[in-house]
Amino acid sequence: MENLFTYALTVFMSFFAIMNPIANTPIFLGLVEGETEENKKKIARTGTITAFIIVATFVVAGKYIFEMFGITIPAFKITGGILIFYVGFEMLMSRKPKMHQNNAGGNNNLAISPLAIPILAGPGTIIAAMNSVTNADFVHIGIVITIFATLIFLTYVAFIFSEKIVEKVGPNLISVVGKLMGLILAILGTGMITEGIKLSFNI
Repeated sequence: MENLFTYALTVFMSFFAIMNPIANTPIFLGLVEGETEENKKKIARTGTITAFIIVATFVVAGKYIFEMFGITIPAFKITGGILIFYVGFEMLMSRKPKMHQNNAGGNNNLAISPLAIPILAGPGTIIAAMNSVTNADFVHIGIVITIFATLIFLTYVAFIFSEKIVEKVGPNLISVVGKLMGLILAILGTGMITEGIKLSFNI
């Protein structure tokens, strides 16, 4: 039971650091600027549900994807670790991808991209999800999906109350939280790289 709790906590921290509902609220506000309250809720709902479906698909079918493309676990961990480290480094440097500022294509397109992909279900999220279930049984897969569903719900709530959150918390504190999450991501990425190297050389 203790091992499952530790596993769940690690998965939660990994997802939370990448998705960070609080830090994503200003991004969401920038994307839906000028929209009505009803459209904002619709965009938030469509985006979060789409992100959940995408990541859940990779969690369930991750092993088959590995087999189909001949991907080894050590190679995946090393590559995934590099990508997650890069995402964390970008957060530490306070760099915002240009895609966050792209609002062309209407409400439906906005909810799918860039909100669902890649802000919520980007490479970092997918890699973290698949890394968590590379050698997992159905219990661990269920834990990962449940935790991701919880974070998706928290993200939806944060988007709905985004204006109040930014007003109460303030942009400076949100920026500090984002940098801390970036540091955690960089550490998680380094751990994945180290684990991948150990598996490669049977250390």
